[in-house]
Amino acid sequence: MFPVLALCWLAVFFDGMDVNIYGAVMPHMLDDTGLGLTPDSAGTIGSWTTFGMLIGALTAGNLTDWLGRRLMLVASVSLFSAGSALCAVAGDIGLFGAGRFVSGLGLGGLMPLCLAMVMEFAPPRRAALTTGLLMTSYHFGGMAATGLGLTLAPAAGWRWVFWAGVLPALVAVPLLLRLLPESPGVLLARGERDKADAVADRFGLPRPTEVAAPAAGAAGRLAAVRELFRPESRWATPLLWLASFCGLLLVYGISTWLPQMMRASGYGLNSSVSFLMVINAGGIVGLLIAGRGADRFGAVRVSAIWFLLTAAGALLLKAHLPLGVTYLVVAVTGVWLFSAQVMVYAATNTVYRDSERAAGLGWVTGVGRTGAVVGPWLIGELAASGNESWGFTTFALAGLGGALAICLVPAARRFGRGGTTAPAPVTADARS
Repeated sequence: MFPVLALCWLAVFFDGMDVNIYGAVMPHMLDDTGLGLTPDSAGTIGSWTTFGMLIGALTAGNLTDWLGRRLMLVASVSLFSAGSALCAVAGDIGLFGAGRFVSGLGLGGLMPLCLAMVMEFAPPRRAALTTGLLMTSYHFGGMAATGLGLTLAPAAGWRWVFWAGVLPALVAVPLLLRLLPESPGVLLARGERDKADAVADRFGLPRPTEVAAPAAGAAGRLAAVRELFRPESRWATPLLWLASFCGLLLVYGISTWLPQMMRASGYGLNSSVSFLMVINAGGIVGLLIAGRGADRFGAVRVSAIWFLLTAAGALLLKAHLPLGVTYLVVAVTGVWLFSAQVMVYAATNTVYRDSERAAGLGWVTGVGRTGAVVGPWLIGELAASGNESWGFTTFALAGLGGALAICLVPAARRFGRGGTTAPAPVTADARS
């Protein structure tokens, strides 16, 4: 599965770079009086991005029936590259916000597609670890964005950082078109049995069956959503949605606002932007730890502990600590923060059957995007009123909410089965 993981890793790397670019250059943009950006409008624009992600995530599944996952990935990368170019030429916040919305449309579709591809091609009993490896790329991308914010923005201006965001269309798109295979399950759902079997044989996968194939067409999609609320998962599904909401509120709230929040707390401009790089570096370490831990102890258990530790880290950041200690707290918080959300995705593997996996994952990410919309907007409102420090309390509460929701998933599954201890109707890639 290495080619699939490598290509999806590259696509998610550029996803992470695009998401974090805005936070990395926001302090410079707020200092640019010609653009007219204010803390209030900055939070609103951050929510435009994530609102575009919400639409993109919920739309991608239906378009996949028509275009396939490979071409949808190409379309997603092309969209957020085009949005970055629009931001680079924007002369006012209206056009800039439109560019971030276009970027969001592409970003929203990309993540669930890459996750579904990697889970499908992953070796048996390594779904959580493979998911963690994939998501390290998001944080490498975030670190790249921070590096651009620290070097390119002061030297050449913030617009050149967004011009760098056009690189995905030039680098990733040709590679995806040439090298990425189509999903065997999608090929089978479209009636292309021979192609589906050929791809499965090439990558050493079991040949897909009708049970494993995702439902096609609008009627099939509605049926797939109904299946998410069958007795065994009807209570677990909304809990996964709530956990994803809390996780993505944390991820996008912090990715958008951490530098400005730290600057408002009294840290210097360069240090404040550097915190974004440090927290993404911690995220890489955390995903490697969480992936192995989830394969051994279960994605649900790891996600719950990680959410609780994130809440503790957010409360520590509320205090103005010495710079060296603050760097350490930010790094350790990054270890827990991002992988808590990724393990929510991995936990879907314990709840949904093979035929429901794509729909279940798509709705967990899609509904969770409402948290990504709320996070940047809410912190923007707090910043506009001079209460940035309350943002850390908001993040701590989101961590507690995510921990509670994901903790209840195993009990919800047992309750849905009438209290029986029958095994889950999926392969045990990650125990709950």
